[in-house]
Amino acid sequence: MTAGATGADGVVSLWADEAGPVDAPLIALIHGSMDRSSGMLKLGRRLDTTHRVARYDRRGYGRSVDAHGRHPGPFDMGHQVADLLEVLAGRPAVLVGHSYGGNVALATAAHHPHLVRGVVVYETPLSWEPWWPGNTAGAAAVASGSDPEVAAERFMRRMIGDERWEALPDRTRATRRLEGAAMVAELADLRQQVPWRPEDVRVPLAAGYGSGGAAHHARAMRQVAEQVAGAVVVELEGCRHDAPLSHPALFADRLVLPLLARLG
Repeated sequence: MTAGATGADGVVSLWADEAGPVDAPLIALIHGSMDRSSGMLKLGRRLDTTHRVARYDRRGYGRSVDAHGRHPGPFDMGHQVADLLEVLAGRPAVLVGHSYGGNVALATAAHHPHLVRGVVVYETPLSWEPWWPGNTAGAAAVASGSDPEVAAERFMRRMIGDERWEALPDRTRATRRLEGAAMVAELADLRQQVPWRPEDVRVPLAAGYGSGGAAHHARAMRQVAEQVAGAVVVELEGCRHDAPLSHPALFADRLVLPLLARLG
């Protein structure tokens, strides 16, 4: 199923896709900043033989833009949660959030627990914490916020390297630059507003980080597991920040499937 497209009048709606048995329990995959639903596709294929799996492009990314490649926003967490609720359409689900997407999942669990059966987060930033470093790719992007397209390019160069960025087609690079507005706004909001509180998350939770990732991501996931009752923390050996894309089988086997087993 493909739902949500940009209408002829230029109004933006979400692009979403679902796969797997129609009557099976639902899993919703939520991508991070400067990513899109395709970054969660390999993981989805590991899960959609037994579950209904929904993916969507968050506002301002991928196909959730207007005819000019832009989204008017706003990009605050309240609207991010509302978008996810649109995808869920009243169906309870397990939420799997990568990076920024983990905060969308946790905020939804905190404010709409009747729709969340469980949550998996991976290297989700706690940008509002006083110990969070100020030299991350996200922090640099927010600092460059006066020119979101420049911020997007700098973010991508830090994440994938100059060589890979330069090898991208001109059209792809232009598209990614346009996504800078969404990235800068959502990351700035994340630093200014605490999107969820540990005591409000009362569903089974698994928090993961990669052994090859940044130390602050590992610290964040350990903190989440310590503060949310009943949560577990899992280290994925040999993984970095892009684990849902680079190691989808390991991600599913170590993080998602054990949580599903806990839920019965």
